[in-house]
Amino acid sequence: MKQIISFVFFLSIVLHLSAAKTDTLTVYSASMKKNIKTCVVTPNGYSKEGKPYPVLYLLHGHGENYSYYVKDYPGISEYADQYNIIIVCADGNVSSWYLDSPVDPAWRYETHVAKELVNFIDKSFNTIKKREGRAITGLSMGGYGSLYLALRHQDVFGAAGSMSGGVDFRPFPGNWNLPERLGEMSKYPENWKKNTVLSQLYLAGKDVPAIIFDCGVSDFFINGNRELHQRMLYLNIRHDYIERP
Repeated sequence: MKQIISFVFFLSIVLHLSAAKTDTLTVYSASMKKNIKTCVVTPNGYSKEGKPYPVLYLLHGHGENYSYYVKDYPGISEYADQYNIIIVCADGNVSSWYLDSPVDPAWRYETHVAKELVNFIDKSFNTIKKREGRAITGLSMGGYGSLYLALRHQDVFGAAGSMSGGVDFRPFPGNWNLPERLGEMSKYPENWKKNTVLSQLYLAGKDVPAIIFDCGVSDFFINGNRELHQRMLYLNIRHDYIERP
């Protein structure tokens, strides 16, 4: 019994020492002229020399910030170790929807995430500096953001995912600060239509990212996800779609 206890104690020390490292960094946004925080998780044994690492960009939902996944889901560090990847938790300023707002030029979060943040990470870390080495995914508002950005920046991201993403927010014209980002839907219907994920599908070409998305059958975003799935089937855009309770 003493040998077993000693072994378990030793193993716990080894696992603790081999855990991924999480840093909070500040990234300057030239487009918005301000500093924006981000969390970066590097796997155990990360080195600036040698083989470069793939990067996963992780987008939070409405009401959260860059610390959401690290704070509420600390197990993501285990994925960094398991898959030997860098995980970047971007900041969407609670309610940006990861858009360059057509009504408020102070909100340019598409530019920040898809360009400024990616460039910062590639300069600061030992990364695979091409689309094949980058993936992006997120939850709810972040699920929307990941598919929206991946379709609009196919030269940047080689894979994209969405969990319960708000891929079509038009049924919710007064929710989640959307009128502040897009204008009132009654006054600016084109802003709402042309910024849904569904409206980005025309961009899909031969370099369309690998796409996976899922949604719960009782989720209020289920209809939009089902419509996105059907449109992608019609347009012959390869993807994986999952529904579950």
